[in-house]
Amino acid sequence: MGWFVFFLVAAVVVVGVFWAKKHFRQEIERAKRINRANKNQ
Repeated sequence: MGWFVFFLVAAVVVVGVFWAKKHFRQEIERAKRINRANKNQ
């Protein structure tokens, strides 16, 4: 039972990461550009 719960949680995390990447790609790219600009100053 413990293994089942572990794999279920792992699957949810993986799906969540892919969903977030798909939906928040523009925001992530914008944040990366802002961080790079701040580092260059």
